[in-house]
Formats: sequence, C-alpha cells, structure tokens
Amino acid sequence: MDARLKELNIDIPPAPVPGGNFLPFTQTGDLVYISGQVPKHPDGSVISGVVGADLTLEQGQAAARVATLNMLSQMKAACGGDLSRVKKIVKIEGFVRADPSFASHPKVINGCSDFLVEVFGREVGAHTRFAVGVSSLPLGVPVELCCIFEIAKE
Repeated sequence: MDARLKELNIDIPPAPVPGGNFLPFTQTGDLVYISGQVPKHPDGSVISGVVGADLTLEQGQAAARVATLNMLSQMKAACGGDLSRVKKIVKIEGFVRADPSFASHPKVINGCSDFLVEVFGREVGAHTRFAVGVSSLPLGVPVELCCIFEIAKE
C-alpha cells in the first residue's frame, strides 16, 4: 500500500486529534468506525464555506478530498500504520453544507468516493454511502465525512 500511495504522490498526514470528548475511531470485531472528518489541513487551517454559494462544486469536491485524506490518516492509525490491512470500505456518510438551492450533494461526495477507489482499487474502495445537504457544519466547513471499514486481523 505504501508503494501505491507513493505512486499517487499521496502523503498521509498525522491523524487529527478529536476536537471534543470522543474517539477518533473505534473497533468492534472486524469493523472500524471513524468519527466525522473535516477538511482540516495539518497546519490547523480549515476549508470553510457553503457549496453553491461561496464554493463551487469543484471546490466542494476538493474539500471532500482533504477530509478523505484525514479519514485515511485515521484508518492508518486504526490499522497500526499498515493500510494494507483495510479489507473493504463498507460505508461513507457524507454531509455537505450547501446553499438551499444546491442539489448536487452526491457529486460533492464523489470527491471522497473517487479518491478511495483511486487509493484502494474498486474491489476494496467501492462502498455504500449517503450524501445529504445540511445548513451548518462544525467550524463552518463545507463537508464532513464518516466511514465504516473492515480490517484484517494482524
């Protein structure tokens, strides 16, 4: 998996620390549940705005990709540093802070889905999901993502 990430020129940042009294991920059996991840850069800055008002669809997709990178960092932490233990991305939950007239929420979350398939391939990376529009998200971000994935035993 490290070779694949290098080939794609992807550097996974350190896993973000939760902003409250909750776990960044938890495991039960072979499933790992990742708490909501937002488009926060390693320097602490965040992408903010409303898709369809302040941000274009493409900017929303780029924000989803940054949030997915944070999700990958949590996956890596959950896997003890070895992303090759990810057997299957099971489900993505996508929230899009959008203008009331904006109706392309699924296209924004494609920024996440496409990135996961690019990294893991279709067999592991393709998943179920939902994408919904909301009026606000933490820190004013345009996207928040949650994930459930299956992990191989050590």
